[in-house]
Amino acid sequence: MGTYEAVVIGVSAGGLRALAALLAVLPAAFPLPVAVVQHVQAGSDGFLAEYLNERCAVVVKEADDKEALRPGWVYLAPAGYHLLIEEERSFGLSIDPRVNYSRPSIDVLFESAARVYQERCIGIVLTGANRDGSAGLQAIKRGGGLAVVQDPANAEFEAMPLAAIGAGPVDHILPLEDIGSLLLALASGAGGAMD
Repeated sequence: MGTYEAVVIGVSAGGLRALAALLAVLPAAFPLPVAVVQHVQAGSDGFLAEYLNERCAVVVKEADDKEALRPGWVYLAPAGYHLLIEEERSFGLSIDPRVNYSRPSIDVLFESAARVYQERCIGIVLTGANRDGSAGLQAIKRGGGLAVVQDPANAEFEAMPLAAIGAGPVDHILPLEDIGSLLLALASGAGGAMD
């Protein structure tokens, strides 16, 4: 069981509440960077980062192009841009065509994270009303990373978690509150101790 280097989270409909609940669990000294794609409309004004910052100990901000990932920071994909993780562990922003009708697309972030971090990546799919994230989560799983899905019964919108579970094997299907506990355990090196 290697140590993890990054967490990537994909969320769509219902995401505001889900992210606030999950990220509020993380301490300011959380040792991993967290990159998030929440489907947002182009032109949304950074509200999500502000909202989450007021509720979380970790720093939440929109990612900048070429910005290096820092532990204990949560980076949001800016509206209208795909968010990718580059080989040198910095962000790339792209205006390539939509994937799964979305830009930012969860699959784009997850597939880039799987390439860069391989078995050192934790991928999490939360509430949402489409299929985005299911292919990317499988890419993380194939690379040896950890695939986590919010329990559809516990999600505000079950379609995205159900699609992720239906796409192939995942490691954990958990209610939101248990995902936070799992992240804390994995980050402290207690990986695998929780079932």
